[in-house]
Amino acid sequence: MALEITDSSFQETVLKSDKPVLVDFWAVWCGPCRTLGPIIEEVAADFEGKAVVGKVDVDNNQEISMQYGIRNIPTVLIFKNGEVVDKLVGVAPKDVIAEKLSAHL
Repeated sequence: MALEITDSSFQETVLKSDKPVLVDFWAVWCGPCRTLGPIIEEVAADFEGKAVVGKVDVDNNQEISMQYGIRNIPTVLIFKNGEVVDKLVGVAPKDVIAEKLSAHL
């Protein structure tokens, strides 16, 4: 299951992780975000133990959203060693997301 990442847990969960981290920036009111949600959950299950998969609710965590310039949602960022190494904006198929995350394992 994807982790709920907040402004306060972001540094520990994402920036200090020894594994690649996929972060889905989303909001409850966003239709495309609801479409992407189950895909993110499947990716979280598939990559369990190999990568960290989490979600940031942009309405409740505006500090992180602003820091990374999130203007459109859903936006998926992939971090490695505390740096953004890949980005997807909008809904993408599971195989595309999995391929991008696999490239950073």
